[in-house]
Amino acid sequence: MLKKKLLVLNTSIILGVGGLISIPSVSAEYSTQIQQVEKTISDTENKLSVLKEKVKKTDIAIQENNKLIAQTESDIKKEQAEIQKLEEEIKVLNETIAKRTEILKSRAQSFQESGGKVSYIEVLLGSEDFSNFIDRVFAVSQIANADSDLIKQHELDKAAVEEKQSEVKKKLEELTGKKTELDGMKSLLLQQKEQNDTLKNDLEEAQKGNKAKLNELEAKVQAEQQAQKATQKVTVQNTSSSSKESSSNSGKSGGKVAYTPPANDGSLNTVLTAGNKYIGNSVYVFGGGRNAYDIANGRFDCSAFVSWAFRQAGISIGSSTEALRTQGKKISYSEARPGDLVFFDTYKRDGHVAIYLGGGKFIGSQSSTGVAIANMNSGYYQKTFKGHVRRVANF
Repeated sequence: MLKKKLLVLNTSIILGVGGLISIPSVSAEYSTQIQQVEKTISDTENKLSVLKEKVKKTDIAIQENNKLIAQTESDIKKEQAEIQKLEEEIKVLNETIAKRTEILKSRAQSFQESGGKVSYIEVLLGSEDFSNFIDRVFAVSQIANADSDLIKQHELDKAAVEEKQSEVKKKLEELTGKKTELDGMKSLLLQQKEQNDTLKNDLEEAQKGNKAKLNELEAKVQAEQQAQKATQKVTVQNTSSSSKESSSNSGKSGGKVAYTPPANDGSLNTVLTAGNKYIGNSVYVFGGGRNAYDIANGRFDCSAFVSWAFRQAGISIGSSTEALRTQGKKISYSEARPGDLVFFDTYKRDGHVAIYLGGGKFIGSQSSTGVAIANMNSGYYQKTFKGHVRRVANF
């Protein structure tokens, strides 16, 4: 549409007798401004698309987090009910322990009152006859066994109480800690949502201004076209027959002039700069960058981004690190030049790939930043770069 609007402004007519003069035109000025505004609108739309996706994901994360919080609160209530039940059991056990303690105290007191000197043998030897001896043996044995069992059960019950108390305390601490963590996560997600919503509103307002400016520029172009058409009409009516013929010949060639985009700076420059539009406006997605939606929204993994950048220059290479790590020619880092591929041993050998820019810099889709330019001479990428460089194209 814009090309058709500007076509009239780009043509020339004959003024006077045989004089070829171009009508003063603002086409170049308006064309540049309109292209800039259209690019801004396109970039803003891309940003809004990515941001809306982030808002959507944040909303889903908030919903899932709220479900976890509700489930945890339900678990805490169940655990509190279990605690109450255990406290009743502990109460009964403590009462039983108290009763046993009194029995043991009573027996100890009786033994003390007897002087504490009557031994098991003395009790048996004090029997009057064999029948009495058997009765005493049985009685003493029963008392000893009863005391022993009582003490054992006493200790077991005490251990059970302590174990249940510890178990209940541990469960409650775990659930309380989980609830605290989820509440913190909820707070962070809400902050992120607020930031995303604010940025989204700002971008939408800016987009309204961009579209209003575009409409204004298009209206100016239309008004200028109408003015020049009026000038052409008057001028043509006053030309000589020879100038009319020249004008006709000129019009045949000039009327078909089409908009020509700026010349390409070269395939290397295309590879190195194609991804610049995604810097700060993209996200790392494992397996991303392999369909139109992902590419439009800057959703790449490392190898897909590298493959896409080369395709912009008409060069087809692999789209996985496994394919790229054997493609082209392996060279030393000292020989590396812009456009070469650099590999990093991240989660595995050659786990990350990017495009070398020169000067220790590279551009790639990093898991922490999306598409970005990074430094391989310091920090994380210095540690993970093991010298693997490949040349897949000769620029």
